[in-house]
Amino acid sequence: MGVIKALKALSAVPTERRSKEINYTIERAVEFLLIHHIYKRSHNLNKASKPGWLKFSFPLMYQTDVLEILDILTELGIKDSRMDEAINLVIAKQDDEGKWRLENKYSNDRLLIPMGQKGEQNKWITLRAVRVLKRYAG
Repeated sequence: MGVIKALKALSAVPTERRSKEINYTIERAVEFLLIHHIYKRSHNLNKASKPGWLKFSFPLMYQTDVLEILDILTELGIKDSRMDEAINLVIAKQDDEGKWRLENKYSNDRLLIPMGQKGEQNKWITLRAVRVLKRYAG
């Protein structure tokens, strides 16, 4: 999770303001995630590294999921065949109405503004999923 949150922070730095060191760290973090096909074990690509990452949530706080990772990577313009299984996972989770559901709740109960109920369609997850798929396809 540390790699993902660091990559999220560094990718927020405007491109023109990134130092060589920031660009190098972004490149290494991206390759690290791609080696793991986003969510798999590097030494056994048949197993999920963190099964909880396969369940979409919002907000994530310190946690992460496949959708957040893909959002960061596609925002950076990354398109790699090692992302395909994760992209297919996102597509498979779309419901008949073209929306995605909240599958995990980390701290929604403590938020001042409710972000949705587990199992229900969620506009924030749907927004992120649509954004990821558009970037990846485009």
